[in-house]
Amino acid sequence: MRSLNAADAFKARLSLEQWRMVEPFLTRADVRAGELLLKQGEHDRTLYLLESGTLQVYVNQPKPGVSRLSILRAGSVVGEAGLFSDQPRMANVEAMTAAAVWALRGPRFEELAARNPALTLELVRAAAAVMGVRMRANIELGQAVS
Repeated sequence: MRSLNAADAFKARLSLEQWRMVEPFLTRADVRAGELLLKQGEHDRTLYLLESGTLQVYVNQPKPGVSRLSILRAGSVVGEAGLFSDQPRMANVEAMTAAAVWALRGPRFEELAARNPALTLELVRAAAAVMGVRMRANIELGQAVS
């Protein structure tokens, strides 16, 4: 199990002023402990930035049970693959504690890209870096990624 101290942290190289330019495209939400943020199998083009709290990522197994993949803490990103594809969610994400997240939904992401391509490129770079680290971790654990 991984914790966000880390290699998969969302490290967008944005100044405070640039984050302020991104903020109007984000929607803040509070998530209660035990509440699902993402549900495995659903389609949703939303990336979430975790401001506070702790989330657990797990998958439902074909046989009864679940397999926890990771624990995410403030500063992490989740749902990044869903923002860039029309594929169903690969895992469940549940709040272990009360959490605050900032959502970047597909249509708002596209609007941001049209208005500020350079800023959007940096967000994409940071999200791609997270996906790359997580994919490498899965390969090293012998988990299929295709």
